[in-house]
Amino acid sequence: MSQPGGIGLALGGGGARGLAHIHVLSAFDDLGIRPVHIAGSSIGAIIGAAYASGMSGAAVHDFALSSFATSRGIAGRIWATRPPSFAEFWADGGVRFGQLNILRILGAFLPPGMHENFEDLAIPLTVMATDFYGRREVAIRTGDLVSALAASAALPAIFRPVLREGVVLIDGGIYNPLPFDQLRGRAGLIVASDVNGGPATAHPERLPSPFEALVGASQLMQQSITETRLRVSPPDVLLRPSVDSYGVLDFLKTKMILDDTAPLREEVKRVLGPILEREPEPEEEATAILHAV
Repeated sequence: MSQPGGIGLALGGGGARGLAHIHVLSAFDDLGIRPVHIAGSSIGAIIGAAYASGMSGAAVHDFALSSFATSRGIAGRIWATRPPSFAEFWADGGVRFGQLNILRILGAFLPPGMHENFEDLAIPLTVMATDFYGRREVAIRTGDLVSALAASAALPAIFRPVLREGVVLIDGGIYNPLPFDQLRGRAGLIVASDVNGGPATAHPERLPSPFEALVGASQLMQQSITETRLRVSPPDVLLRPSVDSYGVLDFLKTKMILDDTAPLREEVKRVLGPILEREPEPEEEATAILHAV
């Protein structure tokens, strides 16, 4: 049986921190390479889907800047997702404290021209979600794309679960925050971009708010899962941009995040360039951890 070739790209979850993934896409464009498969969780799945739809790294970068430029613009997009009538409001779930309809909101923020089905994508894509009642991870590769992305990003503290094909799904990061394992057998070289980090503050003695504690606990759980998977069978290249100073909902800081993590683009090229130019030796240790300063 022949071994798979090409590069597989895994993009992890992390909310606004995941905007750093865009620099990885731009580095791939600079190198003139395309992944043979992309796997993503949460924001990683959304950015991966845009790239798999045919957008360039530069196009995704520009779209992110324009989408989150002002709080007024964001509020307008969210307001536009409200149910048009009282009857539809109740049909949509009525009042649910602290939970928004991710399907509606995501639809308002996806790039125009995004493909509706997995089968139409230019690059094969795996989107990770979690089966709430089945207590298992779900790798989605076929069918409706938007519902899969919504399920993958449905962080329980913020968004209500998504019912897709009779299964109640929540955030893919609950079971698989950085799904590089989904690329095994689908790519010869696996590159993973991890932006989860953990709760960070300049004042470690400050007690977190209830919401900060809830989101921070999820980050810590996902970090633990990722570290365990990395010890068992790491990807060939592991990217870890410095994003700990930003929160998962800091989308209004999109420009700052993109500017601060910009060195990642050159770091990716510095590490991938030599790997692409040579044939790896058997059992060679290829894993590299990158920190963008």
